[in-house]
Amino acid sequence: MSDVRVAGTGLTSFGNTPERTGRDLFAEASSKAFEDSGVARDDVEGLLYGNFMGELSEHQGHQGPLMAEAAGIQAPATRYEAACASSGVAVRDAVKRIRNGEEDVILVGGAERMTNLGTAGATEALAIAADDLWEVRAGMTFPGAYALMAKAYFDEFGGSHEDLAHIAVKNHENALNNEKAQYQSAIDVDDVLDAPQVSSPLGLYDSCPISDGAAAVVLTSEDYAREHDLDAPVAITGTGQGGDRLALHDREHLARSPAAREAGLEAYDDAGVDAGAIDVAEVHDCFTIAEVLAIEALDLESVGEGITAAREGRTTADGETPINLSGGLKAKGHPVGATGASQIAEVSKLLAGDHPNSKYVADATTGIAHNAGGTVASATVHILEVSDR
Repeated sequence: MSDVRVAGTGLTSFGNTPERTGRDLFAEASSKAFEDSGVARDDVEGLLYGNFMGELSEHQGHQGPLMAEAAGIQAPATRYEAACASSGVAVRDAVKRIRNGEEDVILVGGAERMTNLGTAGATEALAIAADDLWEVRAGMTFPGAYALMAKAYFDEFGGSHEDLAHIAVKNHENALNNEKAQYQSAIDVDDVLDAPQVSSPLGLYDSCPISDGAAAVVLTSEDYAREHDLDAPVAITGTGQGGDRLALHDREHLARSPAAREAGLEAYDDAGVDAGAIDVAEVHDCFTIAEVLAIEALDLESVGEGITAAREGRTTADGETPINLSGGLKAKGHPVGATGASQIAEVSKLLAGDHPNSKYVADATTGIAHNAGGTVASATVHILEVSDR
């Protein structure tokens, strides 16, 4: 079984660019990934591409071949859809294919065009990742769903909106040095608490933005990297995927993420490490409460204690386990089809020392990337490790 190396990564800026098409965004991200990797396009044996709402935002299905053309490659191409975990699932399949010896070089990534729909249109498009029959038709949107999860958490474990505010403040602070981030501006706790309410207890600053953007990662086998003398010190050593019931009312717990826990345990076991080995993490913080649920599911915090992790400094840039040094979805942005691949890119750069926030984790050797779909009915987790410097 071959190790899987991150040979190169490419990201567009995440933000509000309604004039740019999905193919334009992915062309930029993939071009940067190839330039970073030193891998020839002709060597790519497959494209695994994540996208969620292309039919709604661009009236475009069958995006795999389209994005292969945008990337300048001629190889079989497949689109993956798992809501906001679309490119996380694509990364997982790419890792398995390379490990199994099916391919040596895979381009994996994703893109989403969202802002051209406007706030109402994008909210409606995102909502179809919930149960249409029992949630969407009743008026459920994801701010409302995560508000229910936050209330359930407060009821079971305690905590307050002020605790959540520290997560938003932390992630905005982390994004200040990230030129790809949608929001490169500092906020304070009062800004969060005084912001317009979206769905109690969540306010505007508890919510990630609507974003356009793309991410691409060139993955290779260890043999290919060695034979072509690639500078690829970071390997994906663990992969896991979990699932849960789609509708909230069908779940046993609202204040926990069983899918993320299942994916995390599988990834830890696959890599042969445990949560104590993790030096840095990128987790799916589409809302501030989502970061709490994620770090608890991944055993980075004990159940019921994740709510105070940012307030008490355990997950800040200079804390025990920095979380979302990229700015997270909250401040970096969340073009949903691109998010999972972008997390792999961020963790890889942090570990390799190539990220603007690598200074906070200069001695880090192990990172984790957690990508979730919907209200975490789908989840992927990947462990990345420095194999050599």
